[in-house]
Amino acid sequence: MSEKQRVLSGVQPTGNLHLGNYLGAIRNWVEIQSKYDNFFCVVDLHAITVPHNPKTLANDTYTIAALYLACGIDLEYSTIFVQSHITAHSELTWLLNCITPLNWLERMIQFKEKALKQGENVSVGLLDYPVLMAADILLYDADKVPVGEDQKQHLELTRDIAARINDKFGKENEPVLKIPEPLIRTEGARVMSLTDGTKKMSKSDPSEMSRINLLDPPDLIQKKIKRCKTDPIKGLTFDDPERPECHNLLTLYQILSAKTKQEVALEGQDMGWGQFKPLLIEAVIETLKPIQDKYQEIMDDKNYLDSVLREGAAKAREVANCTLVRVKNALGYLPPL
Repeated sequence: MSEKQRVLSGVQPTGNLHLGNYLGAIRNWVEIQSKYDNFFCVVDLHAITVPHNPKTLANDTYTIAALYLACGIDLEYSTIFVQSHITAHSELTWLLNCITPLNWLERMIQFKEKALKQGENVSVGLLDYPVLMAADILLYDADKVPVGEDQKQHLELTRDIAARINDKFGKENEPVLKIPEPLIRTEGARVMSLTDGTKKMSKSDPSEMSRINLLDPPDLIQKKIKRCKTDPIKGLTFDDPERPECHNLLTLYQILSAKTKQEVALEGQDMGWGQFKPLLIEAVIETLKPIQDKYQEIMDDKNYLDSVLREGAAKAREVANCTLVRVKNALGYLPPL
């Protein structure tokens, strides 16, 4: 029997995970995790590329790890670890930095967008974020990387960096680094903001009303959905470019209620928002309740969570260090004496 392909993915410990993260990424991992050898990290080194709160970073890191488990990531198939616990991430980033042309980074769309927001406070780390992401992926010889549309450019850069290293320092039929492939799933991958149906639901949106967080209590979920942006038209339909919010909320309901698009279209065709919103509220609360219960159980047992992260780091370190040694050898470094 052939070995399973390896998947690598990670989430930043900044703010809470929201429904978009769950439906666009984590739920997909849970569904397919038994087919792969999975490495899921909490990418806390990435978290400081923008201004962060040092008082909450450690606890936010625990929160993301606990949510991985609460959402159904299974330790039988998956390794959960904290990025900064593996020093090879920082070291490989430096090595890749010295091989990556500056203009490759300057053309990254996410850097341009975030740099505009930050003005003069923009850090070298924000520019270099994609090289750290490349190191994350390449350290684990990942075959596949689950990516949304907004991360495809970063994965392309990772592939370009790996190809450049292989071309400059690899031998024929003996590449230094494995070149990863994207793992893209379209259905449910783009959950849009509750305040603007044309923008993706995002942790970085300043308005809490724009997203439903996985740990939001039922009364807050109800408040957010009741106040979310809609239109005055009766009769709810998918795929109308003039009604992005309508399409988004129907899609959300379709995914959470496990109904077909046709069933939801039929159900909503004569409805007004006053009839529809309670159905969506109920579907969201019912989806999140088991996750929230499991999360609380895990957070109440910090010893268990620490043991998961400790064992995950040991396994990740072993794999990462092998790759790091391979790269350093290819670059001609003197091994430790």
